[in-house]
Amino acid sequence: MSKVLVILGELSDRDIDWMLANGTRTQILPGTTLITEGKPLDALYIVLEGTLSVAVSSLGDKEIGKIIAGEVLGEMSFVDGRLPSATVTAIEECVILSIPRRLLTEKLEQDVLFSLRFYRAITKFLSSRLRGTVQRFGDDSDGLMYQEPDDEGAIPENVENPDLAASRFQWLLERLKGS
Repeated sequence: MSKVLVILGELSDRDIDWMLANGTRTQILPGTTLITEGKPLDALYIVLEGTLSVAVSSLGDKEIGKIIAGEVLGEMSFVDGRLPSATVTAIEECVILSIPRRLLTEKLEQDVLFSLRFYRAITKFLSSRLRGTVQRFGDDSDGLMYQEPDDEGAIPENVENPDLAASRFQWLLERLKGS
């Protein structure tokens, strides 16, 4: 859950309301491919429940990591406009919040303050991911494997208000259960 806290800690309650109103809660079954390497994405995803596998073709479709609840997917392609660099497939039943790219782009163009908060959040999120990757390359383990820290509930240092961010994630989950 720690990664989504970086984003929820930056956004306002109104921003989250907008994401919930314009996003779609979707259950995906094990074996379902959510993101295909090299194919355009039409949404930004927040993993609410479940585990997904990340694989890249350049390594013979070797799994390079796992994604758990609280991760955000598709953010790199959203920011840089490039095609996804990995394939993401559900290992178990998952619940995903999908926010359509077109609607998110429109919102970012129309609401300057939302845009500021959103891009600041994405920047912190990507910075946290890069720092974790660099740290893992220094470990004796397989440097290619992406893994969450041992403490999956660990809150990244760059979450300014971790209690608020955690309560927003719980609030988001509760609101989606009703839809």
